[in-house]
Amino acid sequence: MTDPLDTVFAALADPTRRAILTMLLEDDMAVTDVAEPFAMSLAGISKHLAILAGAGLITQEKRGRVKWCKLEPDALRTASVWMQGFGQFEPVNLDAFERFLEAELRQDGSEAPLQGD
Repeated sequence: MTDPLDTVFAALADPTRRAILTMLLEDDMAVTDVAEPFAMSLAGISKHLAILAGAGLITQEKRGRVKWCKLEPDALRTASVWMQGFGQFEPVNLDAFERFLEAELRQDGSEAPLQGD
């Protein structure tokens, strides 16, 4: 059985998935809207979304014919508590987390623009 903490960190390890989480900080989004800024197939984005959902970082629900994604920020609580155990980290602040993600994406030279940029 896989440790849920391992699953969360594995999901966060990919820059595309971090960009998706940043986009979902703003609001729920349809899968097609999530896929729009990325140079990959809808099937590729769906695989990333499945990993995020498997880690509990997002939920997906079908509304009519459209599949929607929603950020589940409480899923980061376990990772935050684990990091606090080292005494060097503060609880996860989602605003600070968003700024961190944006900085990482820009540093990595990601082609995926963040929503609102």
